[in-house]
Amino acid sequence: MSRLTVLRLAVAAALLAVFAGSVAIASQKSAAAMANAATTFVDSLSAEQKARGVMPFESDDRLRWHFVPNEMFPRKGLMIKEMNETQRRLAHDLLRSGLSAQGYAKVSGIIELEDILRLLENGGKFPRDKEQYYFTVFGAPGPKGSWGWRVEGHHVSLRVAVVNGAATGDVSSSPMFLGTNPAEVRDGDKKGWRVLAAEEDAGRALVLALSADLQKQAIANPVAPSDIVTMNKHDITPLPDQGVLYSALPAQQQALLMQLIEVYTGNMEADLAAERLARIKAGGLDKIRFAWLGETEKGKKHYYMVQGPSFLIEYDNTQNNGNHIHSVWRDFNGDFGRDVLRDHLKEVAH
Repeated sequence: MSRLTVLRLAVAAALLAVFAGSVAIASQKSAAAMANAATTFVDSLSAEQKARGVMPFESDDRLRWHFVPNEMFPRKGLMIKEMNETQRRLAHDLLRSGLSAQGYAKVSGIIELEDILRLLENGGKFPRDKEQYYFTVFGAPGPKGSWGWRVEGHHVSLRVAVVNGAATGDVSSSPMFLGTNPAEVRDGDKKGWRVLAAEEDAGRALVLALSADLQKQAIANPVAPSDIVTMNKHDITPLPDQGVLYSALPAQQQALLMQLIEVYTGNMEADLAAERLARIKAGGLDKIRFAWLGETEKGKKHYYMVQGPSFLIEYDNTQNNGNHIHSVWRDFNGDFGRDVLRDHLKEVAH
Protein backbone atom coordinates (compact mmCIF):
# COMPACT_ATOMS: atom_id res chain seq x y z
CA MET A 1 0.00 0.00 0.00
CA SER A 2 1.46 3.37 -1.03
CA ARG A 3 2.18 6.14 1.44
CA LEU A 4 -0.42 8.32 -0.32
CA THR A 5 -3.11 5.64 0.09
CA VAL A 6 -2.27 5.25 3.77
CA LEU A 7 -2.51 9.01 4.20
CA ARG A 8 -5.90 9.14 2.47
CA LEU A 9 -7.24 6.34 4.66
CA ALA A 10 -5.98 8.09 7.77
CA VAL A 11 -7.65 11.36 6.74
CA ALA A 12 -10.91 9.54 5.98
CA ALA A 13 -10.83 7.80 9.36
CA ALA A 14 -10.17 11.09 11.12
CA LEU A 15 -13.05 12.82 9.33
CA LEU A 16 -15.36 9.92 10.18
CA ALA A 17 -14.37 10.14 13.84
CA VAL A 18 -15.02 13.90 13.88
CA PHE A 19 -18.40 13.38 12.21
CA ALA A 20 -19.36 10.61 14.62
CA GLY A 21 -18.38 12.82 17.53
CA SER A 22 -20.43 15.74 16.26
CA VAL A 23 -23.46 13.46 15.75
CA ALA A 24 -23.10 12.13 19.31
CA ILE A 25 -22.93 15.66 20.72
CA ALA A 26 -26.01 16.64 18.70
CA SER A 27 -27.99 13.64 19.96
CA GLN A 28 -26.98 14.55 23.52
CA LYS A 29 -28.56 17.97 22.97
CA SER A 30 -31.71 16.29 21.65
CA ALA A 31 -31.84 13.96 24.64
CA ALA A 32 -31.48 16.91 27.01
CA ALA A 33 -34.27 18.82 25.25
CA MET A 34 -36.58 15.81 25.45
CA ALA A 35 -35.71 15.33 29.13
CA ASN A 36 -36.69 18.93 29.86
CA ALA A 37 -39.98 18.56 27.97
CA ALA A 38 -40.79 15.25 29.65
CA THR A 39 -39.99 16.59 33.13
CA THR A 40 -42.19 19.65 32.59
CA PHE A 41 -45.04 17.44 31.39
CA VAL A 42 -44.74 15.02 34.33
CA ASP A 43 -44.54 17.89 36.84
CA SER A 44 -47.90 19.17 35.56
CA LEU A 45 -49.70 15.90 36.38
CA SER A 46 -51.65 15.11 39.51
CA ALA A 47 -50.72 12.09 41.61
CA GLU A 48 -53.61 10.14 40.08
CA GLN A 49 -52.53 11.07 36.56
CA LYS A 50 -48.92 10.11 37.28
CA ALA A 51 -50.10 6.68 38.40
CA ARG A 52 -51.30 6.11 34.83
CA GLY A 53 -48.90 8.22 32.81
CA VAL A 54 -45.55 7.37 34.45
CA MET A 55 -44.06 3.87 34.63
CA PRO A 56 -40.66 2.37 35.48
CA PHE A 57 -38.25 2.15 32.57
CA GLU A 58 -38.04 -1.60 33.22
CA SER A 59 -41.82 -2.01 32.80
CA ASP A 60 -42.82 -4.78 30.41
CA ASP A 61 -45.41 -2.38 29.03
CA ARG A 62 -42.62 -0.34 27.44
CA LEU A 63 -42.11 -3.18 24.96
CA ARG A 64 -45.83 -3.54 24.11
CA TRP A 65 -46.88 -1.79 20.95
CA HIS A 66 -49.43 -1.84 18.19
CA PHE A 67 -51.06 0.42 15.63
CA VAL A 68 -54.62 -0.96 15.71
CA PRO A 69 -57.60 0.72 17.44
CA ASN A 70 -57.62 0.67 21.23
CA GLU A 71 -60.56 -1.75 21.30
CA MET A 72 -58.33 -4.36 19.66
CA PHE A 73 -55.27 -3.60 21.78
CA PRO A 74 -55.97 -2.03 25.21
CA ARG A 75 -53.31 0.52 26.05
CA LYS A 76 -51.91 2.01 29.23
CA GLY A 77 -50.88 5.60 29.75
CA LEU A 78 -52.61 8.95 30.09
CA MET A 79 -55.12 9.78 27.37
CA ILE A 80 -55.35 13.23 25.83
CA LYS A 81 -58.98 13.43 26.95
CA GLU A 82 -57.83 13.04 30.57
CA MET A 83 -55.59 16.13 30.39
CA ASN A 84 -56.42 19.78 30.98
CA GLU A 85 -55.45 22.41 28.41
CA THR A 86 -52.05 23.13 29.97
CA GLN A 87 -51.20 19.43 30.14
CA ARG A 88 -52.25 18.94 26.52
CA ARG A 89 -49.94 21.75 25.44
CA LEU A 90 -47.06 20.25 27.42
CA ALA A 91 -47.79 16.79 25.99
CA HIS A 92 -47.51 18.24 22.51
CA ASP A 93 -44.29 20.02 23.51
CA LEU A 94 -42.90 16.59 24.41
CA LEU A 95 -44.02 15.24 21.05
CA ARG A 96 -42.39 18.17 19.23
CA SER A 97 -39.13 17.68 21.13
CA GLY A 98 -38.52 14.35 19.39
CA LEU A 99 -40.00 15.11 15.97
CA SER A 100 -39.23 17.45 13.10
CA ALA A 101 -41.83 19.94 11.93
CA GLN A 102 -42.86 17.52 9.16
CA GLY A 103 -43.00 14.60 11.61
CA TYR A 104 -45.15 16.55 14.04
CA ALA A 105 -47.46 17.65 11.21
CA LYS A 106 -47.91 14.03 10.11
CA VAL A 107 -48.72 12.79 13.62
CA SER A 108 -51.15 15.67 14.17
CA GLY A 109 -52.75 14.94 10.81
CA ILE A 110 -53.15 11.24 11.57
CA ILE A 111 -54.91 12.12 14.81
CA GLU A 112 -57.20 14.58 12.98
CA LEU A 113 -58.11 11.85 10.49
CA GLU A 114 -60.01 10.07 13.26
CA ASP A 115 -62.76 12.70 12.88
CA ILE A 116 -62.96 12.07 9.14
CA LEU A 117 -62.92 8.31 9.61
CA ARG A 118 -65.77 8.55 12.12
CA LEU A 119 -67.90 10.37 9.54
CA LEU A 120 -66.98 7.94 6.76
CA GLU A 121 -67.80 4.89 8.86
CA ASN A 122 -70.99 6.43 10.29
CA GLY A 123 -71.06 4.43 13.51
CA GLY A 124 -68.85 1.58 12.38
CA LYS A 125 -67.18 -1.20 14.33
CA PHE A 126 -64.83 1.07 16.31
CA PRO A 127 -65.52 4.41 17.98
CA ARG A 128 -63.11 6.92 16.43
CA ASP A 129 -61.82 9.48 18.91
CA LYS A 130 -58.91 11.86 18.32
CA GLU A 131 -58.53 12.29 22.09
CA GLN A 132 -57.91 8.56 22.60
CA TYR A 133 -54.12 8.74 22.26
CA TYR A 134 -51.95 7.76 25.19
CA PHE A 135 -48.84 9.52 26.53
CA THR A 136 -46.45 7.64 28.82
CA VAL A 137 -43.10 8.54 30.40
CA PHE A 138 -40.87 5.68 31.50
CA GLY A 139 -38.35 6.24 34.27
CA ALA A 140 -37.08 9.60 35.47
CA PRO A 141 -36.02 11.97 32.67
CA GLY A 142 -32.66 13.57 33.32
CA PRO A 143 -28.90 13.52 32.80
CA LYS A 144 -28.43 10.10 34.42
CA GLY A 145 -30.17 6.75 34.23
CA SER A 146 -32.32 5.34 31.44
CA TRP A 147 -35.72 6.74 30.62
CA GLY A 148 -38.09 7.12 27.70
CA TRP A 149 -41.46 8.28 26.43
CA ARG A 150 -44.19 6.87 24.21
CA VAL A 151 -47.19 8.21 22.31
CA GLU A 152 -49.59 5.63 20.94
CA GLY A 153 -53.07 5.18 19.55
CA HIS A 154 -54.74 4.22 16.28
CA HIS A 155 -52.15 4.51 13.47
CA VAL A 156 -49.57 6.20 15.71
CA SER A 157 -46.86 4.39 17.65
CA LEU A 158 -43.87 6.49 18.67
CA ARG A 159 -41.28 5.92 21.34
CA VAL A 160 -37.90 7.19 22.45
CA ALA A 161 -35.49 5.47 24.83
CA VAL A 162 -32.55 7.41 26.26
CA VAL A 163 -30.04 4.95 27.68
CA ASN A 164 -27.72 6.03 30.49
CA GLY A 165 -29.14 9.53 30.68
CA ALA A 166 -29.25 12.61 28.50
CA ALA A 167 -25.54 13.20 29.03
CA THR A 168 -24.55 10.28 26.78
CA GLY A 169 -26.85 10.79 23.82
CA ASP A 170 -27.56 7.05 23.38
CA VAL A 171 -31.02 7.45 21.88
CA SER A 172 -33.34 4.89 20.28
CA SER A 173 -36.50 5.96 18.45
CA SER A 174 -37.90 2.75 17.01
CA PRO A 175 -40.22 1.08 16.25
CA MET A 176 -41.85 4.12 14.67
CA PHE A 177 -45.21 3.51 13.01
CA LEU A 178 -47.39 5.98 11.10
CA GLY A 179 -50.57 5.08 9.23
CA THR A 180 -53.48 6.82 7.53
CA ASN A 181 -57.06 5.90 6.71
CA PRO A 182 -58.00 7.27 4.34
CA ALA A 183 -54.62 7.74 2.68
CA GLU A 184 -56.32 10.36 0.52
CA VAL A 185 -59.48 12.15 1.61
CA ARG A 186 -61.79 11.98 -1.40
CA ASP A 187 -64.77 14.04 -0.28
CA GLY A 188 -65.67 17.02 1.87
CA ASP A 189 -63.74 20.09 2.98
CA LYS A 190 -60.47 18.13 3.23
CA LYS A 191 -60.77 16.56 -0.23
CA GLY A 192 -57.32 15.75 -1.61
CA TRP A 193 -55.59 15.76 1.80
CA ARG A 194 -52.82 13.13 1.98
CA VAL A 195 -51.05 13.09 5.34
CA LEU A 196 -48.42 10.55 4.23
CA ALA A 197 -48.11 11.77 0.66
CA ALA A 198 -44.30 11.88 0.80
CA GLU A 199 -44.03 8.23 1.83
CA GLU A 200 -46.23 7.15 -1.08
CA ASP A 201 -44.89 9.51 -3.74
CA ALA A 202 -41.18 8.99 -3.05
CA GLY A 203 -41.53 5.22 -3.29
CA ARG A 204 -43.50 5.36 -6.53
CA ALA A 205 -41.13 7.95 -8.02
CA LEU A 206 -38.24 5.57 -7.48
CA VAL A 207 -39.84 2.46 -8.98
CA LEU A 208 -41.12 4.39 -12.01
CA ALA A 209 -37.70 5.95 -12.59
CA LEU A 210 -36.05 2.55 -12.99
CA SER A 211 -35.19 1.10 -16.37
CA ALA A 212 -37.17 -1.93 -17.56
CA ASP A 213 -34.37 -4.27 -16.52
CA LEU A 214 -34.05 -2.72 -13.07
CA GLN A 215 -37.83 -2.76 -12.61
CA LYS A 216 -37.74 -6.51 -13.20
CA GLN A 217 -35.31 -6.78 -10.28
CA ALA A 218 -37.12 -4.30 -8.04
CA ILE A 219 -40.71 -5.54 -8.50
CA ALA A 220 -40.58 -8.76 -6.52
CA ASN A 221 -44.25 -9.69 -6.89
CA PRO A 222 -47.21 -8.28 -8.85
CA VAL A 223 -49.38 -8.81 -5.76
CA ALA A 224 -48.83 -6.77 -2.60
CA PRO A 225 -49.05 -8.34 0.87
CA SER A 226 -52.13 -7.46 2.90
CA ASP A 227 -50.11 -5.57 5.54
CA ILE A 228 -46.57 -4.85 6.67
CA VAL A 229 -44.82 -8.19 7.08
CA THR A 230 -43.34 -7.56 10.53
CA MET A 231 -46.66 -6.35 12.00
CA ASN A 232 -46.15 -5.53 15.72
CA LYS A 233 -43.49 -8.15 16.46
CA HIS A 234 -41.14 -7.28 19.32
CA ASP A 235 -38.10 -8.93 17.74
CA ILE A 236 -37.46 -8.90 14.03
CA THR A 237 -34.75 -10.24 11.76
CA PRO A 238 -33.96 -9.12 8.22
CA LEU A 239 -36.56 -10.09 5.65
CA PRO A 240 -35.47 -12.38 2.78
CA ASP A 241 -33.38 -10.60 0.17
CA GLN A 242 -35.49 -9.29 -2.68
CA GLY A 243 -35.53 -6.29 -4.95
CA VAL A 244 -32.65 -4.27 -6.33
CA LEU A 245 -29.43 -3.26 -4.58
CA TYR A 246 -28.37 0.37 -4.17
CA SER A 247 -25.08 -0.56 -5.82
CA ALA A 248 -26.92 -1.66 -8.99
CA LEU A 249 -28.68 1.68 -9.44
CA PRO A 250 -27.47 4.60 -11.57
CA ALA A 251 -26.54 7.74 -9.63
CA GLN A 252 -29.91 9.42 -10.24
CA GLN A 253 -31.87 6.47 -8.85
CA GLN A 254 -29.43 6.14 -5.94
CA ALA A 255 -30.33 9.73 -5.09
CA LEU A 256 -34.05 8.87 -5.27
CA LEU A 257 -33.52 5.93 -2.91
CA MET A 258 -31.72 8.18 -0.43
CA GLN A 259 -34.55 10.72 -0.73
CA LEU A 260 -37.01 7.95 0.12
CA ILE A 261 -35.00 6.94 3.18
CA GLU A 262 -34.78 10.58 4.25
CA VAL A 263 -38.58 10.89 4.13
CA TYR A 264 -38.56 8.49 7.09
CA THR A 265 -35.47 9.73 8.94
CA GLY A 266 -36.74 13.27 8.41
CA ASN A 267 -39.75 12.62 10.62
CA MET A 268 -37.44 12.73 13.63
CA GLU A 269 -35.86 15.82 15.17
CA ALA A 270 -32.91 16.94 13.01
CA ASP A 271 -30.12 15.65 15.27
CA LEU A 272 -31.79 12.27 15.71
CA ALA A 273 -32.37 12.08 11.95
CA ALA A 274 -28.69 12.80 11.34
CA GLU A 275 -27.73 10.05 13.76
CA ARG A 276 -29.96 7.56 11.94
CA LEU A 277 -28.45 8.49 8.59
CA ALA A 278 -24.92 8.23 9.98
CA ARG A 279 -25.62 4.68 11.16
CA ILE A 280 -27.08 3.76 7.77
CA LYS A 281 -24.04 5.08 5.92
CA ALA A 282 -21.68 3.36 8.34
CA GLY A 283 -23.42 0.07 7.55
CA GLY A 284 -22.79 0.50 3.83
CA LEU A 285 -25.15 2.08 1.30
CA ASP A 286 -24.32 -0.55 -1.32
CA LYS A 287 -25.96 -3.20 0.87
CA ILE A 288 -29.36 -1.48 0.91
CA ARG A 289 -32.18 -3.10 -1.09
CA PHE A 290 -35.40 -1.64 -2.46
CA ALA A 291 -38.31 -3.92 -3.36
CA TRP A 292 -41.77 -3.09 -4.70
CA LEU A 293 -44.73 -5.47 -4.59
CA GLY A 294 -48.07 -4.83 -6.26
CA GLU A 295 -49.11 -2.38 -8.96
CA THR A 296 -47.31 0.88 -9.71
CA GLU A 297 -50.37 2.87 -10.78
CA LYS A 298 -51.57 5.45 -8.25
CA GLY A 299 -54.68 4.28 -6.43
CA LYS A 300 -53.83 0.59 -6.82
CA LYS A 301 -52.70 -1.76 -4.05
CA HIS A 302 -48.97 -1.65 -3.45
CA TYR A 303 -46.17 -2.26 -0.95
CA TYR A 304 -42.48 -1.48 -0.75
CA MET A 305 -39.59 -2.19 1.58
CA VAL A 306 -36.16 -0.65 2.03
CA GLN A 307 -33.75 -2.83 3.95
CA GLY A 308 -30.15 -2.32 5.00
CA PRO A 309 -27.83 -4.12 7.41
CA SER A 310 -29.20 -2.20 10.42
CA PHE A 311 -32.72 -1.09 9.50
CA LEU A 312 -35.99 -1.91 7.75
CA ILE A 313 -38.63 0.37 6.25
CA GLU A 314 -41.97 -1.18 5.35
CA TYR A 315 -44.84 0.59 3.62
CA ASP A 316 -48.15 -1.03 2.70
CA ASN A 317 -51.19 0.49 0.99
CA THR A 318 -53.61 -2.33 0.27
CA GLN A 319 -56.57 -2.00 2.64
CA ASN A 320 -59.59 0.10 1.70
CA ASN A 321 -58.85 -0.68 -1.97
CA GLY A 322 -55.43 0.91 -1.86
CA ASN A 323 -56.37 3.94 0.24
CA HIS A 324 -55.10 2.96 3.70
CA ILE A 325 -51.38 3.27 4.53
CA HIS A 326 -49.30 1.44 7.12
CA SER A 327 -45.63 2.44 7.39
CA VAL A 328 -42.95 1.52 9.90
CA TRP A 329 -39.27 2.01 10.67
CA ARG A 330 -37.51 -0.82 12.53
CA ASP A 331 -33.93 -1.17 13.77
CA PHE A 332 -32.51 -4.68 13.89
CA ASN A 333 -30.11 -3.66 16.67
CA GLY A 334 -31.83 -0.95 18.62
CA ASP A 335 -35.63 -1.27 18.76
CA PHE A 336 -36.86 -0.06 22.16
CA GLY A 337 -33.24 0.77 23.04
CA ARG A 338 -32.70 -2.84 24.04
CA ASP A 339 -29.36 -3.47 22.33
CA VAL A 340 -28.08 -0.04 23.32
CA LEU A 341 -29.04 -0.80 26.91
CA ARG A 342 -27.46 -4.26 26.72
CA ASP A 343 -24.17 -2.77 25.49
CA HIS A 344 -24.24 -0.17 28.24
CA LEU A 345 -24.78 -2.80 30.94
CA LYS A 346 -21.82 -4.78 29.60
CA GLU A 347 -19.63 -1.68 29.84
CA VAL A 348 -20.79 -1.00 33.39
CA ALA A 349 -20.17 -4.63 34.40
CA HIS A 350 -16.57 -4.30 33.33
